[in-house]
Amino acid sequence: MSRPQMLKLPEVLTEIGISRAAFYRMRARGQAPRLIKLPNGQLRVRRSDLDAWLASYEEAA
Repeated sequence: MSRPQMLKLPEVLTEIGISRAAFYRMRARGQAPRLIKLPNGQLRVRRSDLDAWLASYEEAA
């Protein structure tokens, strides 16, 4: 069984084309993809969570 791909926050920001500040504003409103905080404090996003989040906006457009 393979582990899910985990993306670093800068990778996510590059892919969706927004700034870190804009991402955190979206997160505060509950509109950002789900984040995972690692024990060392770094943030990750599962590829599957990002893809599902993007798909939800695609359907709404």
